[in-house]
Amino acid sequence: MKTTNRRNFVKGSLTLATGLLLANRSFADNIVGAAVNSNFKFELAKLTYSFNDLEPVIDALTMQIHYERHYGAYVKNANEAILEENISVTDAKDLFSHISKYSAKLRNNSGGAFNHELFWSILRKPSQNNLPTGKLAEAINSSFGSFESFKEEFYKAALSQFGSGWAWLVKDGNQLKIGSTPNQDNPLMDVSPFRGTPILALDVWEHAYYLNYQNKRADYIHNWWEIINWQEVENRYRTSK
Repeated sequence: MKTTNRRNFVKGSLTLATGLLLANRSFADNIVGAAVNSNFKFELAKLTYSFNDLEPVIDALTMQIHYERHYGAYVKNANEAILEENISVTDAKDLFSHISKYSAKLRNNSGGAFNHELFWSILRKPSQNNLPTGKLAEAINSSFGSFESFKEEFYKAALSQFGSGWAWLVKDGNQLKIGSTPNQDNPLMDVSPFRGTPILALDVWEHAYYLNYQNKRADYIHNWWEIINWQEVENRYRTSK
């Protein structure tokens, strides 16, 4: 083999080897990145009731559209953003504690996924004289004076939230607090001035009630008390730190 050909052969071999090394490294990086991102993602919550079980408070069509289209999109888009931004967190609370560092896509959609999952979990079939009991009832009375005072304060928070958003009952230390957040923000986010661990949530976006109530948000809030699963709210109260 001539010297020139030998040099070209060696040079070509080194180039090929370098290319393979870079390709393998890129492949390995992708695998590692996937492993990093696989530790947390949002799952589509399974409802414990049918779409029509909440009628007449929330009609079946509203529930179906709300769950399948709005909520489904939040979960899908939140998980896309987690992968796109190479987010490594242990759970939603960990994610929200640093949400100001991430994109608007992740903030809005992860909030939507979490908020709705909580909202679905605290609903049940309508029941008259639907009241909290046990430790939760004691905490409500201690924090607000009475259940009626609590309802009135929560009603005001939900009704006065301008535009789209949420009303919340949160646990903050040994106290309960009521507040609201805009859009899909929640009290676990580091961008929210209202903080605490959510145990009760009311969605006051118009898509949550408009088919049945149109612009009558007050009626929607008034009727919502009949479908609260207070046992689930108390479970969240007991387990929240």
